[in-house]
Order: sequence, then C-alpha cells, then structure tokens
Amino acid sequence: MEKLLSYPITIIYLVVFLLFLVIFHPIQWICFNVFGYQAHKKSVDILNGCLVRTTLILGTTYKFEGREKVPAGVPLIIVANHQSMNDIPPIIWFMRKFHPKFISKKELGKGIPSVSYNLRHGGSVLIDRKDARQSLPVIKGLGEYIQKHNRSAVIFPEGTRSKTGEPKKFSETGLKVLCKAAPSAYIVPISINNSWKLDRFGKFPMGLGNKLTFTVQEPFAIKDIPFEEVMERTENAVIQGIKN
Repeated sequence: MEKLLSYPITIIYLVVFLLFLVIFHPIQWICFNVFGYQAHKKSVDILNGCLVRTTLILGTTYKFEGREKVPAGVPLIIVANHQSMNDIPPIIWFMRKFHPKFISKKELGKGIPSVSYNLRHGGSVLIDRKDARQSLPVIKGLGEYIQKHNRSAVIFPEGTRSKTGEPKKFSETGLKVLCKAAPSAYIVPISINNSWKLDRFGKFPMGLGNKLTFTVQEPFAIKDIPFEEVMERTENAVIQGIKN
C-alpha cells in the first residue's frame, strides 16, 4: 500500500526538487561571478535548505544532533557512513557554518543543474574513482584547502552507498591523504540513520514517512595521533551510532 501511494507523491516531490535545482542554477552563477565565494556559498546553503524541506512532501523528518560539539576556527574532516544521496543536503544545510566540501565522482561534475555547478566552483573536488593517480593529488589539494581556510572536507569512506543501512568496511586511502594534508584538522564522525529507507524501493518511487537522524560523535584532533589509531577511532565512532 505504501509503495502504491508513494508513486504520485514521489512525482510531486521530484517536480519540486528539480524546480529548485533549475531556479538556483542561474542564482549560483550570478552569486559566484558577480559577488564571489561568500555569496555563492550562501546561495548553495539556501538551495540545500530548500531541498531538505522538499522531502517533507515524502513525510521525511530530520534530527541533527551534536553540532555544539564541533570546534570552530579549525579545519575539519567530517567522516560519515553513506546510505543515500539524501545524506548530502542535510550535511550542507545543518553544517553550513563549517563550509563543508565534498569528494565527488567526476560524473557529477556535469549535466545536473545547480549540483554540477557547485561541485565545480564551490570548493569541492571531482575524482575519477578508477584512476588513483588522478584522485589522490586532488584529495590532497582538498586537504590543503581546508588547512589553509579552516573549512571542512566531507568523506564517506565506505566508497559506495549502503542499500540496507548496514555499514561497509571503511577504506583508509582518502582519509589518510586528507589527514596528512591537513595536520591541524579535527575528525568529526557523523552517524547517519534511515536515509537508505528513502531508496528502499529503488530509485523510484521513494519511501515515505522516514525519520532521518544525523548524530555528531565526539570530534578529536588528529595531531600527534598515529593514523592507524585515527582510522580505528573514527570508524568505531561512526559505526557505534548506526541503529539498524
């Protein structure tokens, strides 16, 4: 019954979602080219706030806990499990104070209104997952960027999204490069719950009435901590907050 009901509701949701992407694309262009980084960032923040609210059409609610723990004025490496593409707008919106930038696959860098433009111009980086020689220097550049500007990099070490919510083994490569390039950074582990349920029927239709939670675990400085310990501590912190 829920799946049958979700077809017309999903169509309404997708129309509104795409409308926001189309509307904000020229707004981003104007903000970036006329007013610069801060105006562009503000437009991206507002866009993602709208995208978060758009999922209310699907009966989705959000709880973002623990932001008060996050230190200000330092580079941050936000590490989270990855359950769906719906993980991203809430992180951008609720963590907007910390200027989150993403490591995205290069395919997302073109063809998607607003999204592709922001990935190319907003400080995020695009990598070829099949080409380590290309991706590692790019990730290093993101680490150097957050170190210089005291901003944040978001990384999903599972690599691909979990379709059932069960966490996958974390890959250490990208996180290791970020830690080396941003030695003053704090790790901010975030545990995401229930966003996979939006995609439980596949790409279409979408799940209804889901309660998404994002829990910030205790941040910690990476300085003077061996990477093996950083990796273990980060993975354990994220996983212990997943409640499937």
